[in-house]
Amino acid sequence: MIELGKKDGKVVVVNADLMGTCRNRTFVQEFPERSFNVGIAEQNMVSFAAGLAQEGYKAYAFSMAPFISMRACEQCRTDVAYGNRNVRLIATYSGVSGGISGATHWGMEDCAIMGSMPNMVVMEPSDPIQARQMLDESLKHDGPIYIRSSVEPVPSIYGEDYRFEIGKASIARDGGDGAFICSGITVKHALGAVERIYHETGKNIRVVDMHTIKPLDRKAVKEAAGTGCVVVAQDHNKMGGLGYAVAEVIAEERMAVKFANVGIDDRFVPMAHAPFLYHEFGYDEEGLYNRMMSLLGM
Repeated sequence: MIELGKKDGKVVVVNADLMGTCRNRTFVQEFPERSFNVGIAEQNMVSFAAGLAQEGYKAYAFSMAPFISMRACEQCRTDVAYGNRNVRLIATYSGVSGGISGATHWGMEDCAIMGSMPNMVVMEPSDPIQARQMLDESLKHDGPIYIRSSVEPVPSIYGEDYRFEIGKASIARDGGDGAFICSGITVKHALGAVERIYHETGKNIRVVDMHTIKPLDRKAVKEAAGTGCVVVAQDHNKMGGLGYAVAEVIAEERMAVKFANVGIDDRFVPMAHAPFLYHEFGYDEEGLYNRMMSLLGM
């Protein structure tokens, strides 16, 4: 964010008293005149950011995913999306990455909610290099953006030669014997699963990093479906998430493919650390390995 602030004097940060959680302190120290803390009032934060955008600023509003997408849902829809304003809603604690904070702090439904709003772009980075380029591209985009991110640490997947483009999926690993379509934390888990599958069976499984959930890269979905087996995984409720979007494309294109949608079951579970929950719902490395091997009949 400091880099964005140096590039563009119109970049401002709005925060709902979560500077530590959302890692905004350094921006506030560097650009105090472009930093606004509205207190624990997410609805006011989003409306405030929309007002700044209306006056020509590029507002980046930070809070936890459930608070932005649910507590401030009406403000996101009416003040930001309806006016097609240049507000970037940066949502941490997506999925169950909040772990022992519990269901009140888990962003399990946010893609379904935000993706249903006209004009809203929905994205989810899978590694640090992609996240940085995603923010760089957000400077150029005209209209609102919702970026969900995990608080679980992830390794670098891409090299410095990587190039991010809104709406165009990245191929984290190529292959023609099946495909994972993932976003965020599940990309890391899928890459581990395909390594194991390759060493055990010799089969090359593609990993499609669908960092832009809306607008979805339909071409990448069709090419993945052409492998005959598709497993979609996202740290999100199965309903209304990436799996539903991919399934819609496959159905509309009338493609014959073995398909599995992996995500959070339609239920609330007791709080636990994130890796335990990823395993519980079947989208850690072992869960994805088992699901793909099942589709392959192995």
